[in-house]
Amino acid sequence: MRTETAEPVTRSRPARRTAGRAPVRAVYPGTFNPFTPGHLDVVERARALFDEVIVLVAVNGDKQPGSDPEQRAAAVRAVLPTGWTTVTVAAWSGLTAAYCRRHGAGVIVRGVRNTTDLQAEQRLAAMNQSLGVPTVFLPARPELAATSSTAARATGQGTLRGHRRRGAA
Repeated sequence: MRTETAEPVTRSRPARRTAGRAPVRAVYPGTFNPFTPGHLDVVERARALFDEVIVLVAVNGDKQPGSDPEQRAAAVRAVLPTGWTTVTVAAWSGLTAAYCRRHGAGVIVRGVRNTTDLQAEQRLAAMNQSLGVPTVFLPARPELAATSSTAARATGQGTLRGHRRRGAA
């Protein structure tokens, strides 16, 4: 199953373009079940580093989310600030590196909360690097590091449910 849906989410600041340099498109993949304040923070920080950020709602055979990728992608779109015009959301089933090649993305962004996350992410990053796509790690802000999607689902806290889109610079 290959699912693709990309709708722009508006952002008020212009894309970061440097003369003589091609724009850099980054992909931030995850199951996002649910999309947490930590995820939102990674997107916000990634958009300051790259010209375009694609939040890639992925299918992971090891996880059993309660909704399909399209529903999760719609939920992510619903909470991203309307002013983030260079952030898009897409649903995808397949290798992240394959999505990157198909859509001209030059880098994968991953958030890491702790050393356990980092160890797991380093293995994935090595695989993606061998497929030609490097990974950039963004450490979680201390106040957001304790909340995982699993904990957010279990407790109902740390989610963005009911969060309304806001305009943002």
